[in-house]
Amino acid sequence: MRHVAIVGSGPAGYYSAEALQKQFGGAVRIDIIDRLPVPYGLIRFGVAPDHQSIKAVAKRYEKVALSDGVRFVGNITVGEHVRIDELTGLYDAVILATGAPNDRPLDIPGAELPGVIGSAAFVGWYNGHPEFADLDPPLDGASAAVIGNGNVALDVARILSKTPAEFVGSDIVAHAFEALGNSRIRDITILGRRGPHQIAMTPKELGELGHLEAAAPRVDAEDLPPVDADAALEPGLRKSVTHLRDFAATATEKHKTIHFDFFAMPVAIEGEGRVERVIVERSRIDPDGRAVATGETYAVPAAMVVTCIGYRTPPIEGVAYDEALGHFANTDGVIGGGLYCVGWARRGPTGTIGTNRPDGYEVAERIAADLGGGESGGDSGKAGRAGLDALLATRGAEIVTFRDWQKIEAAEVAQARDGAPREKFVAVADMLDAAH
Repeated sequence: MRHVAIVGSGPAGYYSAEALQKQFGGAVRIDIIDRLPVPYGLIRFGVAPDHQSIKAVAKRYEKVALSDGVRFVGNITVGEHVRIDELTGLYDAVILATGAPNDRPLDIPGAELPGVIGSAAFVGWYNGHPEFADLDPPLDGASAAVIGNGNVALDVARILSKTPAEFVGSDIVAHAFEALGNSRIRDITILGRRGPHQIAMTPKELGELGHLEAAAPRVDAEDLPPVDADAALEPGLRKSVTHLRDFAATATEKHKTIHFDFFAMPVAIEGEGRVERVIVERSRIDPDGRAVATGETYAVPAAMVVTCIGYRTPPIEGVAYDEALGHFANTDGVIGGGLYCVGWARRGPTGTIGTNRPDGYEVAERIAADLGGGESGGDSGKAGRAGLDALLATRGAEIVTFRDWQKIEAAEVAQARDGAPREKFVAVADMLDAAH
């Protein structure tokens, strides 16, 4: 029997568990450790609440979680309840699937002003992450700026623009639903350093902005390259740019406006005691595709700024870390000494949810090779699950199992408002009460 611990219960963690089962058959015991009492990571706390079809992938992870040999070990923090060197001593392999939950900092003057919020915090707030439930974003001003040209920026702009009726069917948490319903924001500006041909926005997410009840997207036609230039784009990006062209050609007047401001490089944030404006420098694209400042500056009014400029994996004591790239130092998912990493913790915050699946399968194959075989690979004599339980018992740690999570889930479903699939608990204490 082989024993593997996976740290992190998001997509990368469950795809890795699935891959290990296929690699080792019934000859592996897998513990999936998470610091929260609830599983699924990015699916629960990162995917937008109005994208329930994407969240449905959790059913696949549930099948893995309920299979023989796999256990969810929630409410356990690596580095606090158990050290990495203790895990590598107990298990044949340890896979870090912790994702990249920390915001990449915005390194410009004024970024520390109240009202400047990272997207991890803002998305966590409306998705009910316990760390961000008390965020209280300033929605009392008329304008907001969203910095970034990816899908997260679109999510933020869309959530800020929706009417209460448009949240029917979503699992946006009650405190965010109420606050957004009372929001005074009418103008949302999406700032991107480069142009329409350099966006990282997918067609589905862009297209959604054209169907909002009370908000209209606006694109300056002068920011768009000649139509003939679109032919060189890959099909998905070409379709996204077509949406931008449609927005530029349609001057619909609605209660709220989402402005796309391209070639706009934020250089400072200003305000008296809180954010009031973003100072932007006009940019151009050089022959290498980089944004180059032109020296022309202007101000964009903003009572709130949400930065959507990327994420970083938090370091773990005892694990090699690449500061420049913001994830664990590894070679093809191998850190060394029985330690591996997958997903965003391996390669940074790129790709879709499904991109994590090949990572998991590649690392599972590497672990099988390193341990000397698959289903008939033998037994190292490591203590595994029994050893972890004994260690955690000495430290007074309270494990939440997958069956406990199902009790939490049932309670969330039972307390849902009309039209919502669930009402999430946003405090760990409430989750634990529901579990036990």
